[in-house]
Amino acid sequence: MMIELDVHVGGGRTLHVYDTAPGDGERLPVMWHHGTPNLGAPPEPLFAAADRLGVRWVAFDRPGYGGSDVAPGRTVASVAGDAAAVADALGIGRFAVAGYSGGGSYALGCAAVLGERVRAVLSLGGIAPYGADGLDWFTGMVPSGVAALGTAAAGRKVRAALHDSDFAYDCEFTPADLAVFEGPWGWLGKVAQPALDAGPYGQIDDDVSYTHAWGCDPGSIRAPVLLLHGTADRIIPATHGSWLAEHCPAADLRLLKGDSHFTVVTHAEAGLEWLCGVA
Repeated sequence: MMIELDVHVGGGRTLHVYDTAPGDGERLPVMWHHGTPNLGAPPEPLFAAADRLGVRWVAFDRPGYGGSDVAPGRTVASVAGDAAAVADALGIGRFAVAGYSGGGSYALGCAAVLGERVRAVLSLGGIAPYGADGLDWFTGMVPSGVAALGTAAAGRKVRAALHDSDFAYDCEFTPADLAVFEGPWGWLGKVAQPALDAGPYGQIDDDVSYTHAWGCDPGSIRAPVLLLHGTADRIIPATHGSWLAEHCPAADLRLLKGDSHFTVVTHAEAGLEWLCGVA
């Protein structure tokens, strides 16, 4: 059973929240951080594995998506504060975090900001901080990604102007990507378009948060971290995963040969098993 509820947080904002096992103190709480642009609903393709492993999924639409109010100027660190508020509202103390794509970066931000409250981190295809020393941030990225994130780096208004120009993001899907979407992970399509029904600012503010100061240092994370990244990822190149591994003392990087930003999700169940084993 999954319930949905609204949680009131600071500044008069509301977050739309999901909980697959409300009040179940026997299960391991794992907070899911969704990609861009998606709703925050926990990942259906992992529900069977979660039942087997005793996982309680909790999650929320980031500000500007779905049922969550817009929060201009939000950062990776401020979203960690939202995650803490959600956990408080659900009566959860310590929890693990998992995230896909940009959600992997928000998961890392939770661990950096919330310290010992986060038990372990799983990131699939996460983004490294913008301007990170020793990382050529845009190299290997599809042109649409360079356009979207490059304008976001110039500020919210510039990124919004790109959106208003009828810019269309081209992921340059491969046959292998399309094959993944024909299976259980076609679920990603189900949580993409509805995420934008509330307007464009969920996606815009995500992009701005990736390309501005996180407000936290991934190098401060002490919880165990597993980074899964495909070597053929052109949405968020594998160099981002390598940089994070080099700068997070507790991180283990698994570079998945030949996997793209989308086929990497086929390793998510193994990642969840790791998470449950260390949390």
